[in-house]
Amino acid sequence: MYNYLYDEFISSEDTLRVYDDKKLLFSSEKDGILPLVEYLETSDRSDNVVIMDRVTGNAAALLSILAGCTEIHSPLGSMIAVGTLEKYSVTYHFGETVPYIQRPNSKEMCPMEKLSLEKDPEKFYQAFLEIRK
Repeated sequence: MYNYLYDEFISSEDTLRVYDDKKLLFSSEKDGILPLVEYLETSDRSDNVVIMDRVTGNAAALLSILAGCTEIHSPLGSMIAVGTLEKYSVTYHFGETVPYIQRPNSKEMCPMEKLSLEKDPEKFYQAFLEIRK
């Protein structure tokens, strides 16, 4: 259903796009989870958005759930995110699934992936806001 929009997303410079019934609500070229945080802070949340994200780790999965996401498309997702998305009944489409999201140029777990472990969406968001201060 969203194949052509996903193809457009992949060929763009955007790192995140949020749709409500194929209407683009938000897009960003920023890295990491910052676009999702910006969406949460600046947008009127809908309960039925589709998110396209370059990388969907558990942190992104938790923030997407807070954003009212029902479906995620991403070229890369983590197994930790899969567990979270399944728990919250969010449909996901990943091109590749890895055990966890790594730091760039490292085998270490991404700090946001690590921070998100064993947290629900709201607890993760609050933990992120605390370290962002």
